[in-house]
Amino acid sequence: MSFEQVIAELPHMSFEQRQTIVRRAAELDDSPLSPADEALVDTRLAAHHANPASSMPLDELKKQLRSRTKQ
Repeated sequence: MSFEQVIAELPHMSFEQRQTIVRRAAELDDSPLSPADEALVDTRLAAHHANPASSMPLDELKKQLRSRTKQ
């Protein structure tokens, strides 16, 4: 199916079908992590699993960051 054909069909598609197209297009634009970035993620995830108490909940992090920006 050509690009023009897809565009012509969009008005006839359901919301879910259009969302699938958007998600798939976004996935195509996502570049995979470099090996160095992947290793960094793996290292940090392993450190978290080894010591879960070293992390903080997202809400707490947001609260701390907001308090820093108010100073």
